[in-house]
This record gives sequence, C-alpha cells and structure tokens, in this order.
Amino acid sequence: MLDRRVGNDAGLESAEIVIVGGGVMGTAIAWHLAQVGVTDVLLLEANELGSGSSGKPLGGVRAQFSSPANVRLGARSLAAYRDFADATGAQIGLEQVGYLFLLRTAEDVAGFEASVQMQNELGVPSRMITAAEAHRLNPYLESDGVIAAAWSPEDGYAHPGSVVQGYAAAASRLGVRFRTQTPVTGIDLAGSQITAVRTANETIATATVICAAGAWSGRIAAMAGLDLPVEPLRRQIAFTSPLTPTPPRIPFTIDYDSTFYFHGSGDGGLLLGIADPDQPVGFETGYDESWLPLLRQAVARCAPSLTEVPLVRGWAGLYEMTPDC
Repeated sequence: MLDRRVGNDAGLESAEIVIVGGGVMGTAIAWHLAQVGVTDVLLLEANELGSGSSGKPLGGVRAQFSSPANVRLGARSLAAYRDFADATGAQIGLEQVGYLFLLRTAEDVAGFEASVQMQNELGVPSRMITAAEAHRLNPYLESDGVIAAAWSPEDGYAHPGSVVQGYAAAASRLGVRFRTQTPVTGIDLAGSQITAVRTANETIATATVICAAGAWSGRIAAMAGLDLPVEPLRRQIAFTSPLTPTPPRIPFTIDYDSTFYFHGSGDGGLLLGIADPDQPVGFETGYDESWLPLLRQAVARCAPSLTEVPLVRGWAGLYEMTPDC
C-alpha cells in the first residue's frame, strides 16, 4: 500500500481527509472518494486491514429489510457486489443463495408481509412462501411450528476480507494512502473545527475526519467531543467440518424467533450461529464454548438432523449496537 507523507506549512503531515478504520466501510469510502477524484486521503487502521468486525462476520448481503432506507441501501450493496470484479479487479466470492426467514407467529407473518410488499415496490424480488416451500429450499429444516417464510433469491453472502482487500488495493492504485498498526490517540479541535488527528508517533493536519471504526466508533467520536451512542456486543459463530454427503446449496436461513441462522461455509461444511440474549455489552472477542448449548438447542428445534454434527471451530466478533437496533 502507498504511504506517502505530505507536509504542510507547519511541517506536519497533512491529508484532505483522514478515514479512521480499515474495514469494509473505511476501505469502501476510500475507494469511492478516489473514484470522484479525492485522492489526498489517508486511512488509519489500529491493527491490520479487516482485522475488526469486517474480519469476523457472516458476510451476509441482503435487501430484505423493514425500512425503505435500508432496502435501498441493501439493493445498492448487492449491485455493487455483483459488479465488484469489474469495478476493482477483485473476486469476493459472492454467493446469491438467497435469504430465507422462518416465521412462527401470525404477528411476525403480518410484519413480513408488509415488508415484502414495500420491498417489491422498491424492486426487490422477495416473496412470502409456505413452510413446505421453505423445506424444499433447505432440506435440513424442520418445518413443524413454522407457519410461513420470507424468501428473496438475490440475497446471499460474500467474503468480507476479500472485499476489504479489493477496495484497498483499488484505492491505493488511485493514490489513497493506508497506514496500519496506527491507532488514533486524539483529535485536535479549534472550537468546533477539526484541525488534526494524532497517533502515537505523529500529528496529521486535516479538517475532515470520517469515522468508520465500527464498534469502536464511540471512542473515536468522543475524541472530537461528540457523544455517539454506539456500543460493542459480541456475537459468535461456529463451523462444522466438511459433511458427508456434501451439503446442498442452501439459502442463508434465519429462524426469526430464535435468531438462529446457518448457511454453507464454502468448504463442504456449514456455518451456524445465534445471538446470545444474555451477552453483556463490551469489547470481549474471545470465543467462549459455554455459548454452544444455546446454539445446540436452536439447532435441535430448527434443523434436528444437524444436532449431533461436530463443531470443529468458531470465532467471535463485535456488532456495533445503537439505540435504534
């Protein structure tokens, strides 16, 4: 990656824009700025590119949401990922296997019916289907208790690490600078105007800072005197070994009631996860196997044939939680 150091009249390094955070959002912002000719950009990452939340997610990409703004954003993301190789030259392993939401209550069905109608009006090909149709899409499912499902065939998942590296390489070719292992330690202000970003080793003069720090965004905002209500919450996922017979191509399947989800892992196995309702807020990212009974219970309810399948590894990452989550 390029790392050109540009001085200003005070002898400090400077950049028109400093981006804090080297995940999918930060590198995407860097590339999009460079695409419109803004190349005096410096991205600072505390560790390595893609080492935060972007390094440990599910990789899901969807346009099935309950708000029009999120539907539009999701649809644009899907379009960007479909065109990613042409735009950046990088392959990201996009698999449009679809998203399948399993619904167990009349209230949830009504909510999803309204969302599907709105999604269709915005061009998303989602639809409501029966439990039997859901089982045909994903033969692992136990349809008992499922009264309907929501399905959109264009959703799916990609490899976030490849997205990060693809955006970063493309932005670097256009002149954007990247600096890893460089935590931001402070932001200097003159009144309400940003004047510089500080790291352990330098001060970078700038008037514009873009915070793309994910779960750590509250800390960065506080350096600029802002109260940004973002809190980190650990989520964990587990993987099976390659299965025999090899799993069929199944949708990214979510049991809406329990939050249990699973899909193919790309190596002949499955990725499985569930949100732990008792997980406290915090920056803990260690993988904790005491979470597995909760997962196994959900598997037994939703896909009982997978209950005894060995789980060979797992990891934890951070969601950024806000009051409207």
